Amino acid sequence: MAVSMERQHLCAVFILALFSLAAGDGQQEAPHRRFEYKYSFKGPYLVQNDGSVPFWTHTGNAIPGADQVRITPSLKSQKGAVWTKTAPSFDNWEVEVTFRVTGRGRIGADGLAIWYTASQGLEGNVYGAADSWNGLGIFFDSFDNDGKKNNPMILVVGNNGKLVYDHQNDGSTQALSYCQRDFRNKPYPVRVKLTYYKKTLTVLINNGFTPDKEDYEFCAKVDDMVLPQQGYFGISAATGGLADDHDVLSFLTFQLTEPGKDAPPLDGEIPKEEKDKYQEEFDNFQQELDKRKEDFQKDHPEAQEHPVDDMYESVNERELRQIFEGQNRIHLEIKQLNRQLDMILDEQRRYVTAVTDDIAKRAPGTPGLHEQISQQELDSLVTAQREIFKQISEMRNSVSESLRLVAGNQQLGSAGYENSQHFNDIKDHLHVVKRDIEHLVQKNMKSTRSSSEEVLLTSSFCREWTCSSIHAAHVCT
Repeated sequence: MAVSMERQHLCAVFILALFSLAAGDGQQEAPHRRFEYKYSFKGPYLVQNDGSVPFWTHTGNAIPGADQVRITPSLKSQKGAVWTKTAPSFDNWEVEVTFRVTGRGRIGADGLAIWYTASQGLEGNVYGAADSWNGLGIFFDSFDNDGKKNNPMILVVGNNGKLVYDHQNDGSTQALSYCQRDFRNKPYPVRVKLTYYKKTLTVLINNGFTPDKEDYEFCAKVDDMVLPQQGYFGISAATGGLADDHDVLSFLTFQLTEPGKDAPPLDGEIPKEEKDKYQEEFDNFQQELDKRKEDFQKDHPEAQEHPVDDMYESVNERELRQIFEGQNRIHLEIKQLNRQLDMILDEQRRYVTAVTDDIAKRAPGTPGLHEQISQQELDSLVTAQREIFKQISEMRNSVSESLRLVAGNQQLGSAGYENSQHFNDIKDHLHVVKRDIEHLVQKNMKSTRSSSEEVLLTSSFCREWTCSSIHAAHVCT
């Protein structure tokens, strides 16, 4: 009886963690976003006449330009940074950064960092900024210092002002979370989205393989992260014996407000006198524009032979537009499914690692869970978790194949039978995903419930959630 109760408690903790991860984002209402221009920059016309960026300050070897800020040029031993001049006091925020890291060699150095700290980071040895910071650092590490061949890497490192960064091990022992992504020499700019909402930090990355600005994938997540109430945003970079160009194209900051709460007040409205002045200038420009349009129509009557025909689309154009819109909806649903699977796999990997490490660390005479649950049952639990991990990975490959078909179909640009055939292919692949999940559930139902109860619950949840996501794209039958 004691063995069963202890095992059920362990299963409940595991399943609740997965439910909070997978179902939390889909069921919660999205927060209100407000753009904060005083903590953002974006080209064109980025730099002023005096070479400064409005509301920002640059230090070291940073070079502001019209369309971007070059944090460091591709020269040896360079350091540079840009920081906000004022510290916002947001409880929740979201940052979207667009950058490029380019170099001639196959290997680059050292890397780039995005900061949120209690004070502006002075020039230092941590990617061009000072060590022992108080706040958050997101590191894009290009060079493999520890020789483990796991770079380029993206790390999330928190600090309370007492931690000294471990350069020799690439911060791997201090990272709260990380992912391996190659962000150097990409055909399109790399985009990263950092969301700090309800003390949870989420990192999404766009690897720069597509011009789609919203093609993000999951990278890292840190729960229960406490940051300073007021902090400065910043970006820094550094080079060493090897050198890359580190260019930041945009840094966009948004304040997030929880649903149901009042939006933060605006900084202040324009005085009535100035508003009337601007309105008068706008009316004058509008009248002048209308007059020029009339003069142009009188001088060039042949330029408008059939203006009304252009306002309506043909039947073929309407059908083609509807096909592309349907494909785009399917594309977005599959990307959302893929992102949720990444988060589930990451969370499951952490739990399996924790259980395995706990078993390995316990001494033979130490009292604990192994006195109530046999080693064979724990081994069966770990094996079952690895099996579901393998099955979900195969399911993810099927989803990726469907995503590739959607992208290829959008590039063809042809209507009729070919589009219908591609729709059938997409539906077939999504049905394969559904069958794989059902097979996983049936296979686990045959096993003993005492050793894999939580695996069955997780599989059932994955099946129901995946089918509901596919049904939203109108292809789950």
